[in-house]
Amino acid sequence: MQITTRDQPNRLWRSIGSHRRNQRVDHKVNHVGGFCLLAMGQQQGVRDGRGAGGLLNKHKPWIETSYHGVITENTHVVLLDPPLVALDKDAPVPYAGEICAFNIHGLEAPFEAVVLNGTSGEGQLRARGLVDCELQKEYTFIIQAHDCGSGPGGTEGKKSHKAVVHIQVNDVNEFAPVFREARYRAAVTEGKIYDSILQVEATDQDCSPQYSQICNYQITTADSPFAIDRNGNIRNTEKLSYERQQQYEIQVTAWDCGQKRALVSAPVRIDVKPVCKPGWQGWNKRVDYEPGTGSKQLFPKMHLETCGGPLSSVRTTVELQTSHIGKGCDRETYSEKSLQKLCGASSGSTDLLPAPGATTNWTASLVTDSGRDSDLIFRFDGRQAAKVPDWLVPQNLTDQFTIATWMKHGPSPGLRAEKETLLCNSDKTEMNRHHYSLYVHNCRLVFLLRRDFTQVDTFRPAEYHWKLEQICDKEWHYYVINVEFPVVTLYVDGVTYDPYLVTDDWPIHPSQIDVQLTVGACWQGGEVAKPRFTQYFRGSLSGLTIRPGKIESQKVISCLQACKEGLDINSLESLDKNIKFHFNPAQSILVMEGEDLENINAAVVKVSYINSRQFPTPGIRRVHISTTVQCFGEDTCLSIPDIDAVVMVLQPSEPRITIAGVEQLRRPAVDLSGSSGLDLFQDLHIASTARCFPRSLHTAYAGGVLEEIIHNLDYCDILVLGEELRPEAESLQLDRSSLLGMHLDATNSTSGMSIYGVDSMSNYEHVIRQVRYHHWLPATLTQRRFRLTCSELNGRYTSNEFKLEIGVLHDSEAGEHVNYMVAPPQYMQMVHRPSSLQHSLYPVPSAATVVIVMCIAALVVVVVLGIYRIHLTHQQEAKLVETTKEADVAWDDSALSITVNPMENLTQPQASEEEEASEEDEEEDEEEDDDEEEDEDDITSAESDDSEEEVDVQLPRIHQPSKRGNNLDKATISY
Repeated sequence: MQITTRDQPNRLWRSIGSHRRNQRVDHKVNHVGGFCLLAMGQQQGVRDGRGAGGLLNKHKPWIETSYHGVITENTHVVLLDPPLVALDKDAPVPYAGEICAFNIHGLEAPFEAVVLNGTSGEGQLRARGLVDCELQKEYTFIIQAHDCGSGPGGTEGKKSHKAVVHIQVNDVNEFAPVFREARYRAAVTEGKIYDSILQVEATDQDCSPQYSQICNYQITTADSPFAIDRNGNIRNTEKLSYERQQQYEIQVTAWDCGQKRALVSAPVRIDVKPVCKPGWQGWNKRVDYEPGTGSKQLFPKMHLETCGGPLSSVRTTVELQTSHIGKGCDRETYSEKSLQKLCGASSGSTDLLPAPGATTNWTASLVTDSGRDSDLIFRFDGRQAAKVPDWLVPQNLTDQFTIATWMKHGPSPGLRAEKETLLCNSDKTEMNRHHYSLYVHNCRLVFLLRRDFTQVDTFRPAEYHWKLEQICDKEWHYYVINVEFPVVTLYVDGVTYDPYLVTDDWPIHPSQIDVQLTVGACWQGGEVAKPRFTQYFRGSLSGLTIRPGKIESQKVISCLQACKEGLDINSLESLDKNIKFHFNPAQSILVMEGEDLENINAAVVKVSYINSRQFPTPGIRRVHISTTVQCFGEDTCLSIPDIDAVVMVLQPSEPRITIAGVEQLRRPAVDLSGSSGLDLFQDLHIASTARCFPRSLHTAYAGGVLEEIIHNLDYCDILVLGEELRPEAESLQLDRSSLLGMHLDATNSTSGMSIYGVDSMSNYEHVIRQVRYHHWLPATLTQRRFRLTCSELNGRYTSNEFKLEIGVLHDSEAGEHVNYMVAPPQYMQMVHRPSSLQHSLYPVPSAATVVIVMCIAALVVVVVLGIYRIHLTHQQEAKLVETTKEADVAWDDSALSITVNPMENLTQPQASEEEEASEEDEEEDEEEDDDEEEDEDDITSAESDDSEEEVDVQLPRIHQPSKRGNNLDKATISY
């Protein structure tokens, strides 16, 4: 492109004027004059006919002395101020006035300059590659302009002066903030507000202040008691508590000033340290107890913190609170009689509050609460009472007797407390005298005993008063009153208490008035218009008994009320000798005292919980610990807070008690009427299984392995189904000798037999197998049905209902089971004897004798006719030979005599007629025999052997035929 002479000065002027505003005007004028003269000379040379090539390259290119540029990282073009333009005074002469290149001095600079227009001298500065601000923010280098020289070859080219170029790299927000540490951790003391707990710091790799600076921090964890400022300082917004939470984990993020967020948040853990407060540390609020594991430590890591204060003594009380379990704690829930047998109590006690039943219906109207582990509890609300039947009332109360009961009682409502009667024996009619009674009045227990008038009419002790906290504390306690007149002793939970007051009274004069024994109130039969109850009891009672003639020993009393759970100390011998400890009788309270803190801590660690029941009551047991610390010269120097924890007794594996054996017995009548009777449960077996699997797998699957377990039973009942036993004809019997050496006893009635007492399943098996059934008139009986059930823990776990059916085979059905002596009528006797006449023969009644004679006559006829038929055919004759051989082995004919008196005089025609009739009868009899054989197939071999052995004993002169011989008789002889 060519520039005309007219335009050249104007262009140069504009360029210079725009970029050299700060220079003096005369300097401008000189430049302008020089350019004008140059242009005029060039024009003159043209006019003189000289070409451009003929001129020499006289002038150097001209550029600015310094440039300032900006480039954004990751781009190529540099924005220069001023723009890159080179001027040459040789313009517009070709080559000499043109710009061919811009050279950069400094090869380390990643830039290049390119000529956009050689004639105008315009150029551009570019980056040779991507420029990264994070690697270098600024560049400085030298640049020169080169003209094209004097000719096409660039010879004699001239360079401009050197100009300085400053380039700044603009930043791009390409990096996110990153925290200096992967995790932060700090600790604070509870109860303080901190200005700064710790400072977190994030960095950004961007090069510019805008993108590399962190402008904001934020806690992203919701509901945390912490805040953070713009500098990363974390503080707590509320006072922290070590007991509420010992550790906090929060997440923190950061933003740079370009609003780019950190990709990874920083976790911050803040531990809360407790203020040194005196108290117990290192204990768990809940301890799980697995049944059957023995003793378990309650606080294996607990210790007392006293903050370094000097101590003179420490006293700690550990209390196990079990008042909500059964009768005050986990006790055995066997029946009262079973417990007394188990503890070795004297026999002859009368239970005044038995479970309601057919023969114990006087307690049916009372309110019972048997939901707690099968404990039978009667609740009295001031409106219920019961009359004890006269046949049950002990009549022989002498100078020695015992009254025992469980009682839970609270303060009486109202301002004026009335008497609350537990037990009262008063006149039934006419008068209102109280012979003896036990009642509560103003939280005092009073026992009244009015003796009958004998010989001396003098004052005698009549009322005994005890004032105890237990009477109105709404907890269960076991009360036993031992009377050795005139001394009366009260036992409460095994601890003896003497009366604080004894008052005398006149004896009661004898009279013919009947008395009434009541429970829950006192009967007022005289001196009122209408007999009624009065002085009602408000509370709960259980196990109210009277034992006349004897008093209970303290050992038996302690056994009857003993708790099966309590506190214990593991390795008692390892306790320091300076530690003093004391248990209460129930082992629910433990007091330990010592002077050395380390010894106290070692002793408390050994405190354990134990439950010796095989099937304990599941649920919670609360544990309360109180501590008193004494310092030198002071009563109390530190206040130790009480602590409360719970022992969770887990659900035990419940047993399944199974009774198995022969369920149907078919016996001849003679077995029932024999001297030994019929053993009902000879094949009985009692077993117990439980579903066992690890406790940790309870939630994994519902199944488990059935494992046989050994435990005790407390009663088994044999109940007669259908009509009750008729005492004149039948009974259940058990030899008392079979109970010797066991904790078992038995009662018998027309409705069945009950065997009770806490003993092993094997002992129960042994005794039940001895139970026999007698029936002295078996001809009147077709069948009997019995039901056997067993129980553990007074009905908490019960067995299946095992039913046994007795079938009686009468004479026409018994076959080989009943044998008769074939002899003249005057010598025939049936083989069965009643138990009342075991040593004498029982004569057959006259009617029965006639029947037997007729049967024998029929038998003789059948034998004769059978022999006659054998001779008719050769086949029957062969059978007869074979049968005779077998019969000879089974029978001893020497003991068998057959008398055929009337048949010898029969004529031959009569015999032939009878032969035809007997053939028809014989076919019918064979069908009946087949039916009898099917019935006999139901009888087991053991049953057949038993019956045969019994006949052998009672009839030694008759040889018992074998079973095969009997079948032969049935096949060949018709009855």
